[in-house]
Amino acid sequence: MELSAAHIGFMLATVALVLGGGVWAARSVRSAEGYSLGGRAAGAPMVAGTIAGTVIGGGATVGTAQLAFSVGLSAWWFTLGSGVAFIVMGLFYAKRLRASGLTTIPELLVGNYGAKAGVISSVVASLGIFFSAVASALPGIGILSAVLRISPYAAAGVLLALVVLYVFFGGMKSAGLGGILKMAVIWTSLMAAGFLAYSALPQGAAFSAAFPGDGWLSLFGGGVSDGLAHLASMIVGILCTQTYVQAIFSAKDPKTAAFGAFTAALIVIPVGLPCVAIGLYMRAFSPDVFPLLVLPTYLAGHLPPWLGGVALGGVMLSIVGSLGGLSLGVGTMIANDILAPALSVADGRKKLLLVRLVVLAVVVAACVYALANPRAHVLILNYLSMALRSAGIFLPLTLAVFRPKCVAPRWALVSMIVSTAVAVLFSTALKAPIHPLFIGLAVSAALLLPGLLKREA
Repeated sequence: MELSAAHIGFMLATVALVLGGGVWAARSVRSAEGYSLGGRAAGAPMVAGTIAGTVIGGGATVGTAQLAFSVGLSAWWFTLGSGVAFIVMGLFYAKRLRASGLTTIPELLVGNYGAKAGVISSVVASLGIFFSAVASALPGIGILSAVLRISPYAAAGVLLALVVLYVFFGGMKSAGLGGILKMAVIWTSLMAAGFLAYSALPQGAAFSAAFPGDGWLSLFGGGVSDGLAHLASMIVGILCTQTYVQAIFSAKDPKTAAFGAFTAALIVIPVGLPCVAIGLYMRAFSPDVFPLLVLPTYLAGHLPPWLGGVALGGVMLSIVGSLGGLSLGVGTMIANDILAPALSVADGRKKLLLVRLVVLAVVVAACVYALANPRAHVLILNYLSMALRSAGIFLPLTLAVFRPKCVAPRWALVSMIVSTAVAVLFSTALKAPIHPLFIGLAVSAALLLPGLLKREA
C-alpha cells in the first residue's frame, strides 16, 4: 500500500484536528464523575457523539469492508443492527436508565440482586467488551504498520499513544466531542468514497461473472437464521454495554438521553453501506488483496490523494475512538465497582487516577492480544463480544429496569454465571445449530423463572 506525501499530510491533519478537540475538552475534567459522565450535563449531540463515536470503530469500517469482500451485503448487519439497537434503547431503556442517576450497569444490578451481582456483571461485561476492543486494535495496528512502514509492535505503541490523546485525559467529554468530529469526517469522506466504488461496480452479466453464486446483494446471504442472529446479538449486546449506557447516564435529563440514542441510530445505520460497496469493488478488481486491508488499500490507491488521506484519517479515528470508548466503559466498571471498594478509594482525585490507569491497562491488553492473534476476523470478534457480554446480563438487566427486585437474588446470580459459561462454551468449544447467544439467553430465562416465581409467591 503506497501513500504519497499528500495522503500522509491529509491523514495526519485530520487525526490532529479531532484529537486536538478531545485534548481541548479535557481541560475541565477534575473528578471521576466528570471523567466518566461529563458532569451529567451532556446534550443530545454529545450523547450521540459518544455512542456513534464508539460503535463506529474497526468493526463498522475496516471489518465491514473485510467481510463484504468475502460475503457481500450481509456484512451490513453490524451497523444496521447497531442502529436498530439504539432505536430500541431510545424507545424503552434510555429514560428509565437516566432517571436512575447511576454511573454503571453493575450499580443497577447491585441495587436489585446484591453486591455479588456487581462483581459478576463487571467481570462478565468487561470480558465481552474486551473482545470488541481487540477488534478495534487489530485493524489499527495493521493500518499503522502498513502506512508508516513500521513493525506491528511499533504500530501498537503509536495506537496506544493516539488512544491516550483521545480519551485518557478527558474521558466522556473527550469521547463526546471527539465522536462528533470523527463522525463528521467519516460521513463525508466514506460516503464519497463508497459512492465512487458503487458507481464503478460491474453491472449485469459482468457483475454475475465477478460475483458467482447467490447472496452477494442479500442481507441474508449467509441464511435467514444467521442474519437474525447477528441482529439479535447486536441489539442485546449494545443494551448491555457500559459505554453506551454510560453515554445515556451522562445526559442532562431523560428526554435528552432518549433523543441522543435516536440521533446515534440515524448516524450509524448508513455508515456500513459505503464500506460494503468498497469491499465488493475490491473483490471485483483486486481479489488478491489481504482482506484486513481491503478498505485502506482502496482509500490509498483508488481515490484522489486529498480524499483518500482524509478518509484514512477518518478510519484511524474510528478505530482510536472505538478502542478509547470501549476501554473507558471497562475502566469505569472495574474501577468503580471492583477496585475502588476493594482498595477503599473514596477521594475523587484518587478515583479519577484509578479509572485512568484501568483504561490504560485495557488498551495495552487489547493491543497485546491483537499482536498475538493478527489473523483474527474483526467482525467475528465483535459478534462474539456482543454474545458474551449479554447472554448472562441482558435478562437480569431488563428485569431490573422494568420490574425492579422481582427476582430472588440467588437465582439472578446463578443465571448470570451459568448462562455466560454456556455461551462461552458454545462459542469456543462446541458447535450447535443454534447461535450461542440464543442458547445463553434460554438458559438465563430458565434459571430466572424460579427466582421470579419465588419472589412473587
